Amino acid sequence: MGARGLIASRKGLFELGKTSSGWKLDLIGFEADPVSIVMHDARDDSLYAALNLGHFGVKLHRRNAQGEWQEIATPAYPPQEHRPEGEVEWKLKQIFSMAPGGAPGELWAGTMPGGLFHSLDHGQNWRLVESLWNHPLRREWFGGGTEVPAMHAICVDPRDSRRLLLGISCGGAWRSDDGGESWRVSARGMRADYMPPQQAEVEHVQDPHMIKQCRAQPDAFWCQHHNGIWRSIDDAQTWQQIHPHHSSGEKISDFGFAVAVHPANPDCAWFAPAIADMRRIPPDAALSVSRTRDGGRSFESLRLGLPQEHCYDLIYRHGLAVADDGETLLMGSTTGGLWLSEDGGDTWQSISHTLPPIYAVDFYRSRP
Repeated sequence: MGARGLIASRKGLFELGKTSSGWKLDLIGFEADPVSIVMHDARDDSLYAALNLGHFGVKLHRRNAQGEWQEIATPAYPPQEHRPEGEVEWKLKQIFSMAPGGAPGELWAGTMPGGLFHSLDHGQNWRLVESLWNHPLRREWFGGGTEVPAMHAICVDPRDSRRLLLGISCGGAWRSDDGGESWRVSARGMRADYMPPQQAEVEHVQDPHMIKQCRAQPDAFWCQHHNGIWRSIDDAQTWQQIHPHHSSGEKISDFGFAVAVHPANPDCAWFAPAIADMRRIPPDAALSVSRTRDGGRSFESLRLGLPQEHCYDLIYRHGLAVADDGETLLMGSTTGGLWLSEDGGDTWQSISHTLPPIYAVDFYRSRP
């Protein structure tokens, strides 16, 4: 079976599959409910969908290989007996990221307000990773576009699943080499222009909007940061800023939220540029995807098939994904646009422009 797309939206969870007559979109669950994140676990062909139901709280559901949905436990913070000034409320506001671990049934979940949770039984039980939550620098994290810090990226090293890299807005990048027993901040080289100049390079207040790792060469990471694009080729020990421009020298906007990284080529990555933090629309109201295939030395602006006038779509941080083949891309927008490319972004086809706001997209390959 070929790759299938998953679309988590403000009004339900959709699936995109290829048929003999083209790509077909289906609603597969949670009609009218906000689905904040979706994750496929290839180890047992299960799906996880996190819901943010507002007044009714955060919910988490699991679909088994037989296609049956079941509500499972939701990560919970311990009771907060005392709340010092400046401390966030210890209350789950949203599940913002999920990733499979190494052991069967092992899962990680990143949340707002910045807690990392761990499960060893397919999400039936969760525990807060207190080694990170109780780290003294954690209290200096803060919200970027949200009121509280948001843990949006969990990169599990395919060579050693005990090695984790987290992306937190605004808390920087954090590394564990021992399965979450200990942590160190790992954002050296990033720069935060929204901070006072003397604090701009403080690692634990950086605002990575998204971090992605190259699966075949896990020492390579790409980051769409609030203040631009960064890359690491030394396992996130240091980060180098990339200044995107065409081969002609023409500059390209480096503001945005999403990044996708080729699964086999660490030099190839895609971004969805917007104008700036205070003007979150595509440059010239024309949607494009920026692609580099030479490690950031040059970029192309890919537009064929994307709307080029009166377009105000923004791509959220989980709104751009690449499939295992490195050629099929899926992109969903804040205003319900969904586009697919089967040639690495050279051309795009519109799947829909009437969906609800899209929070996250991903690919998976179901077992035959």
